[in-house]
Amino acid sequence: MFDKLKKALKGKGEGAQEDYLEIDLEKEERDNKVLVKLFVLKKYDDVNVILNILREGYTIAIIDIKPLKQKDPIELKRAVAKVKKTTEALEGNIAGFGENLLIVTPSFAQIQRDVSTSNPEATKQPNRFE
Repeated sequence: MFDKLKKALKGKGEGAQEDYLEIDLEKEERDNKVLVKLFVLKKYDDVNVILNILREGYTIAIIDIKPLKQKDPIELKRAVAKVKKTTEALEGNIAGFGENLLIVTPSFAQIQRDVSTSNPEATKQPNRFE
């Protein structure tokens, strides 16, 4: 892309015919892979880094909230509210997993909240005598 721009600018002289170079500013070179990224929320300000990455739209965030939960539950509540509000604005999904994890997905991914029991053997308690 830059080579075309250089050639277009070099070729300009007096009396030269004007050529136009179209540049697609919205086209990004992207790997088309979804990134699953782990975050640890140690302080309220850590939420801004997480939100910036979520706004890019290609990241599933798994956020460990335990350090902030132990340090300052009020700040944790503010941070989770901010993540939730941004996730809703981006039309993504957010869900708690256990007591200390949040999972946040972009709009193209959905979190299944009910536990699937499609394999009855998986929920069966082991028998010591089998």
